[in-house]
Amino acid sequence: MMLGITIGDKHTGTDWGLNWIGITLPMPAPKLNTISVPGFDGSIDLTEFSGRIAYENREGAELKFSVNDGSPAAWHARYSAIANYLHGKKRKVILDTDAGFYYMGRLSINEEKTDYFMSQIVISGTFEPYKYELQSSLEDWLWDPFSFEDGIIREYRNLTVNGSLAVIIPGREMLTVPVIQSSTAMSVSYMGKSYEVKAGSNKIYGINLGPGDNILTFTGNGTVSIDYRGGSL
Repeated sequence: MMLGITIGDKHTGTDWGLNWIGITLPMPAPKLNTISVPGFDGSIDLTEFSGRIAYENREGAELKFSVNDGSPAAWHARYSAIANYLHGKKRKVILDTDAGFYYMGRLSINEEKTDYFMSQIVISGTFEPYKYELQSSLEDWLWDPFSFEDGIIREYRNLTVNGSLAVIIPGREMLTVPVIQSSTAMSVSYMGKSYEVKAGSNKIYGINLGPGDNILTFTGNGTVSIDYRGGSL
């Protein structure tokens, strides 16, 4: 299989015959919050006042490809097909070299850098700050995209609570509020605080999972499923 990038449900190599030759994927800029106080040296840095760093989107991303078509007509037909599929649209983007995660971004054909005579197509985009785990904890787990370097097997579906159950969720850098689905009313504790869980779907904003091991302790009787998808820079 030709190494490439999956954009939506299209693969740049197998579907469009593009040769992936380069990528620029900038890190998101942190949202800095500083206050200059008259009469004092320096500034007061409140960037992490809330306990976390917020980020801007990833601006200036570029996906670069070469194209070997035998005629101008074939090149322009492919160019139009790609433009019709993604230009100005928000798409999920998965790199073959980082297949366990996806990016979300709005893409466009970079007209200044795309050129028939150079046999080059460049796709520009603005992506959300974090890349997301390919599967959520409630989706079927797949071997093929799993990374043995930093992949996490998540199995939080239909867990039986018989009096008490502690669930350890390894979190990633992005703070995430999971969705808890419960068959009955019960309670859950997290970081020393207890919350009511009603039968059905629950999004408890006091449970905001961050990096490291997050422990949710359920008390009651029934089954719970925890819908969590980690995000990383």
